[in-house]
Amino acid sequence: MLRNLTDCATMLPFDFRHVTKLHRLPNNGCQVPRSGQTRVASQQTNGPRTKLGPMEWSFSISVVLFLTLLIQIHGSGYLDHKQARGFAENYGCNLFQGSWVYDDSYPLYETSQCPFIEREFDCQNNGRPDKFYLKYRWQPVGCNLTRFNGEDFLTRLRGKSIMFVGDSLGLNQWQSLTCMLHIAVPQAPYSLARNGDVSIFTFPTYDVKVMLSRNALLVDIVGESIGRVLKLDSIQAGQTWKGIDVMIFDSWHWWIHTGRKQPWDLIQVGNRTYRDMDRLGSYEIALNTWAKWVDYNIDPTRTRVFFQGVSPDHQNPAQWGEPRANLCEGKTRPILGFRYPGGPLPAELVLEKVLRAMQKPVYLLDITTLSQLRIDGHPSVYGSGGHLDPDCSHWCLAGVPDTWNELQYASLVKN
Repeated sequence: MLRNLTDCATMLPFDFRHVTKLHRLPNNGCQVPRSGQTRVASQQTNGPRTKLGPMEWSFSISVVLFLTLLIQIHGSGYLDHKQARGFAENYGCNLFQGSWVYDDSYPLYETSQCPFIEREFDCQNNGRPDKFYLKYRWQPVGCNLTRFNGEDFLTRLRGKSIMFVGDSLGLNQWQSLTCMLHIAVPQAPYSLARNGDVSIFTFPTYDVKVMLSRNALLVDIVGESIGRVLKLDSIQAGQTWKGIDVMIFDSWHWWIHTGRKQPWDLIQVGNRTYRDMDRLGSYEIALNTWAKWVDYNIDPTRTRVFFQGVSPDHQNPAQWGEPRANLCEGKTRPILGFRYPGGPLPAELVLEKVLRAMQKPVYLLDITTLSQLRIDGHPSVYGSGGHLDPDCSHWCLAGVPDTWNELQYASLVKN
C-alpha cells in the first residue's frame, strides 16, 4: 500500500503574480509564507501589493486551479506516473511538487557544529568556494513545509528508535538528521558507536536512537566457493531490523555498478545462478523480496516504514540541456521550475510499482524530482575523490538531504 504525503489543505492565492505567495491559515504539517519571506530563485517583483476585489479574486482562483490541472495533465508526460499517487487530490498540496526558492535563513546548520560529519560530504571544508547552494529551500506549490524543529522531533520520538537501511545515500540522510538534531539541543549529550555494519547515534536525555544499517542492496550477498553470490530472494539481514519504531529504506545506486565496483560475482534466484542479469529487472526482484519481508514482519501499529525514493545522480549533462558540461562540476544554482528536463528515472517507476502492490503501509519520501533539480548540490570535485573522481551522486552537507529530513519531519507532525 503506497502512502503519499499529500496532506496539506488547499491554499488560495493572495497575489496571483507570485505562485509562491499564498494565503491561508496553516494546516497540519504546512505553514503559510509570511509577507516577503519567500522569493523564487532569480525572480523578484517590485512595487506594492494590489488588493484584489471579488471579481479579480474569483478569477485568480479559477486560473490557478486551471493551471494546476494543466501541470497535472500536460506535464510533458512527466507527472502521469505520479497521478496514481493522488497528485493535488481535491486541489490539495503535494509536498513533493514545487520548486527551489532562495532563502537567506538557510542553511539549517554549519558543519563545524557537527564534528561527526564525514569528510566526503563536508564540501565547504573541502574548499568549495561558492555558498549559493546552501541558500535554497524547497517550496511546495500551495503550502510551506513546517520548519524543522529538532527538539520537537526528539520529544515526539522519546524512547523510540529510528533506523536508516541502505547505501551511502542513506548515510547522507542519516548524517544530515543527526546534525540537525544535535544543533537543536546542543547541550544535550550524545554518543556515537558502531557495531559491525550498524552505527548508533544516541540522545540519552530523550532515550532516542538514530541508527544506520549499511545494506546497499537490501537482499543478501553470501560468500561461497564460487564467489560472492547476490541472492535476490534472500533477506536474512532483516533480523537486524525487527523491533525498530521508524525505518527509512533506500537502494538503487549499487545496482548499476560494474567491474571492480560491483559488489557481487554471481546472481542467484531460486536454484538458478547467473553471471549477470538486467539490472533494473534484478532490482525489481530484490524489491519484491524486501516488500514480502515488510508485509510478513512489520506491525504497522508499532513500526512506521518509509522508502527514501531514488536519489538521482547527475552524470549525464545532456539530461539538463548542457551536453558539453563536465558532469556537475562548477554548478552553483539549481534548475528553475517544477520539472527536470531529463524526465523520470526508470528505477523510480519500478519502486512505485512494487510499493503499490504491498499489503502493509509504506510511505514514499518522493525525493527524486526535487533532487533532480539540484545539479548544484553535489560535492563534485570537493568530495573525497577530488578532481580525479568528481562526486555527482552524493550530496553536500548542509544541503539537499536536509530537505529530505524536513519532509520526514512533516510526516511525523501530520501523524
